[in-house]
Order: sequence, then C-alpha cells, then structure tokens
Amino acid sequence: MSLNAMEAGANPAVSHDEEKALVSKVAWRLMPLIMVCYLFAFFDRINISFAKFQLQADLSLSDTAYGLGAGLFVVGYVIFEVPSNMMLYKVGARRWIARIMMSWGLATALMVFVNSEWQFYVLRFVIGAMEAGFAPGVLYYLTLWFPQHYRGRITSMLFLASAFAGLVGAPFSGLVLEHLDGVMDMRGWHWLFLLGGVPCIGLGLLVLTLLKDRIEDAHWLTPSEKTLLSSRIAQHEPNKSHGSLLAALKIPGFLTLGLIYFLIQVASYGLNFWAPQLIRSAGTESPVMIGLLTAIPYICGAISMVVIGRLSDATGERRKFVAGLVALGALGFFSAGIFASHTTFLIVALGLLGAGIIASIPSFWTLPPKLLAGAGAGAAGGIAVINTLGQFGGIVSPVMVGRIKDMTGSTTPALYVIGVCALIAVALLMWGLPQKLRTLDKA
Repeated sequence: MSLNAMEAGANPAVSHDEEKALVSKVAWRLMPLIMVCYLFAFFDRINISFAKFQLQADLSLSDTAYGLGAGLFVVGYVIFEVPSNMMLYKVGARRWIARIMMSWGLATALMVFVNSEWQFYVLRFVIGAMEAGFAPGVLYYLTLWFPQHYRGRITSMLFLASAFAGLVGAPFSGLVLEHLDGVMDMRGWHWLFLLGGVPCIGLGLLVLTLLKDRIEDAHWLTPSEKTLLSSRIAQHEPNKSHGSLLAALKIPGFLTLGLIYFLIQVASYGLNFWAPQLIRSAGTESPVMIGLLTAIPYICGAISMVVIGRLSDATGERRKFVAGLVALGALGFFSAGIFASHTTFLIVALGLLGAGIIASIPSFWTLPPKLLAGAGAGAAGGIAVINTLGQFGGIVSPVMVGRIKDMTGSTTPALYVIGVCALIAVALLMWGLPQKLRTLDKA
C-alpha cells in the first residue's frame, strides 16, 4: 500500500517524503479493514448473478422477474441513501458504517428462508435499504483522512476491493453452488447468501472498535502528524462550513455528475448482473468454469484501476481519464454484442468492459469532492445524492436487460443500448462539465 511522492506544495519545513510516509501510515491503518468491508458489500451486491440459475429454477422466475428482484435492491438503496448519509454526518461515520454492515449482513443471510417470488422481492428491497449509504459514506469518510492530491490512488484502493469481490467471489460462488448444493439440506444458493452475509456482522463490530471519526481521535498519530494531516486536508477546503444539502444541489455541474454516474452504473450493473448469463449463453455450462471466466473482467478492472489511479494522481487529470475508461467500456459492450456466441472473443470483450467500466468508478469519485470541497454536511449529503442518482442505473439496467431478453430471446440488443449510454457519458464528461472540474488536482 505504498504511495508515490507527489508534487505536493508542502510546507518548507516538511519534506515530500515525510508527507508521503504519513499518508502511507494512515492508509495502512484504515484501508485494509475498509477494503474488506467494501469487498463484502460488493460481493453481496453481485452474488445474485451467480445464484441466478438455481434461484430461477427453484422459484420459477422469468428473466424479467429476476431483473426486477435484482433491481429492487437498488430501489431500497436509493430511497434510504440520502437520509442514511445525513445520519452518518450526525452520529459519526464509525457508528453508522458499523450499523450498516451488521444490518445488511443479517438481511443477506435471511435469503436462506426465501421460497417464493414475493419473498424474493421483499428481501431484496430490505437488503438494499439496509446497505443504503455505505459506499458514499465510506467515500465521505476518506475525504476526512486523505489530502485531495492522494485521493485518486486511495479511491482506487477502495474500489480495488470491488474488483477482488468479482475476482475471488466468482470462482468461490461456482465452487459453493456446485459442491455445497444439498449439504445440510440446503441449496447452493442458500449457502452463497449465508456465507456472504454472516461475516458482515463481525466486520461491523470491528469497524465500531477500530475506526475513528476524526484525526484528533487517532491515538496512533503523534500531535505533529495530526497537525500536518489536518493542514494538508484543509489546504483544499479553505471555506469549509456546515453547508446544507440544498446549497450543494445548486452547485453548477452537480446534477450533470449525477447523470454521468447514472449512465456509468447502467453499464456497471449490466456487467455485474448479466456476465455469467452471457458466458453461459455462449456455450459454457459448468458453474465453476462460469465463475472462473466471470473473474476475468474483474482482473482486468483491478489492473486498470491501479494503473489509472497512479497516473491520475501523478498528472492531476481526472475528467479525461474517466472519459477514456468509459469509452473503453463502450467498446467492450459493442464487442460483446458482436461476439455473443463466441466464448473466446466474448471473454476478450468482457475484459475490455472490466478494464473500462470497473476502473471508471473509482476515477469518477475523484470528481465530486472537487465540486463539494468545503460544503460540510452538504458534502456528505451531496455525495449521497450523486450516488443515489447513479444507483437508478441499477434499477433500469437489470430490468431493461431482462425484459429485452424475454422479448427477443437474446441479450445482444441490450448490450448495444448500454454501449450507447456509455458513449453519452463520455460526451458529458468531455463537454458538459464546469471549469472547476476541468482543473488539475496538483497540490
């Protein structure tokens, strides 16, 4: 978790190496636990795609019904996200993130009791409601601990956990579905949700015990380190206040960022919820092999987000990197549609998708803090609103793909529609954002 030295306009009395060492110390202290939490959060979000085949067979679900159930997770998430993040600001990130972890872990584990379509719908909604606010809450929490010119790689570290969730979770899911099916009279998909949910309860207790809400509370930092870190963060928030959410909403470019993130999430959920189905439709039947092949886009995404995170911090460029990654994802969707029946070429297309769309998400999240710096409570709520607008993509995408597949018998037309959505996001990134988001993030 080493960090490269930055061109950080440091105090003459403090060397770049000292600042780098301090940020590394903070990263080593906070990021391992946060990354593990995010790994489980993302796995609990995508495990429905691996459980799809057994779940559909047991509950007699159509592709449209499956897509609706997958999307209802996001409905619950969207409804409760902004209130959740405003509560996080009031009670402290440590307590609220711990509450989120434990409640969504319990709700996920309760999937073992689902035996009808309506129960599937209800519990998916509840899981989304319980997880609401986690991702934007963590993103806001990181802005309290890391200077702006380090956030590209720190955000990439966080979202690297989502890539590992796919990388490890895909083959793990295949093994669970194949080898635990029938153990203790439980179906494989029951085990999948149980093993994804129960550990989150323990992780919530660790968050409550190990994380701190403020730099001033960190007993593992010396007084001089606390002063230096606080000054570096404040350097980019000279007008910090307890701004309101309404004020944040009025900032030029705010709603455009929300629209861009919506389009990116349409693409992201298209990959997360339907990649196993695409691979199976191309001719692969084994759950283990489907899991292994599904891991490939996440491997590509992990490599891409690490490389781009470092390049983005080194150059200070944010917007163009996001646009380039989303354009690569669009190419992947069009290629997946063209080669839908050829497994080898389809996997290459999914690799492009992973390298582009998966890596674009952490790169995108370097933009909102630039717009909301100094907004106080408005920053917490504003990040949640942008994430909420984006999560509507998680409602639209699975239902749209499922409906198109039921109507046409193929997912190919939906892949082209998602590719067009990605290109619209590229156009907005390049020509639709205000000057504040076009400046470089050099210290």
